[in-house]
Amino acid sequence: MSAQMPVLKEPLKKRMGSKKLLYILILLFLALLAVLFFNSSISKISEIQIEGTRFVSKEDINKKAAILVGDAFFRTSSNTIEQRVLTLPQISKATVTKVFPGLIKIEIVEFPVVAFELSKQGELTALLSNGTTVEADNDEMQLVDKPVLSGWTEKDPIKAELTKQLGKISSKQLSDLSEIIPYPSAAYPDRVIMYTRTKFEVVTAVSVLPEKIEALNAVIETQEPGKITMLLADTYVPFKEESPENIDADQKETTQ
Repeated sequence: MSAQMPVLKEPLKKRMGSKKLLYILILLFLALLAVLFFNSSISKISEIQIEGTRFVSKEDINKKAAILVGDAFFRTSSNTIEQRVLTLPQISKATVTKVFPGLIKIEIVEFPVVAFELSKQGELTALLSNGTTVEADNDEMQLVDKPVLSGWTEKDPIKAELTKQLGKISSKQLSDLSEIIPYPSAAYPDRVIMYTRTKFEVVTAVSVLPEKIEALNAVIETQEPGKITMLLADTYVPFKEESPENIDADQKETTQ
């Protein structure tokens, strides 16, 4: 009686070869799909939406972002676009969102207006909290609810620092300031005079303004108009009003 030898290896080889061929076909199919996808319109930028602009044109933002309708949607990352847009001096924050297929949203936050200034040509310009100057060329901007800077040179570093400090003050507090003039001294090169819409005259320094603003508000809210000094020491002196006797004397002199 002879024993038969089973043949088991050959079918296994055939199955392994079939699987390998299937993997190759799948890879070729995926590669073909990728080529077709990246050459189709669905992989391109079809729309760019820009929101939040006031001082920067959409054309300037598009130019800085370096993207155009028709460019590859996945070629440039959102973070890269954000960093490019942030190089514009008027912009404090940029958020880029990609919505497939084809939509790119760019949301802009600009530095706030903290003061106004008259140019040499007599035109009103707006100063942002980072010191950037922009044109105040619309009706809303012409309604001045911020202090006007007078007597400052164009590239004065103290003026640039002043705008940064004004950016830390609340809108309500800022709206009471009507004018700020440089008033340097040997002890305080950054000393200024501020006039308020509530008829106060304030002598202070740019370097101490943030820590003095709350005390200034307390005086303005509780005292009659007067002169306030806020430097190393704080003082308040009310403006002198003419007495009735002086007014009568002046009237008599005029009559005579």
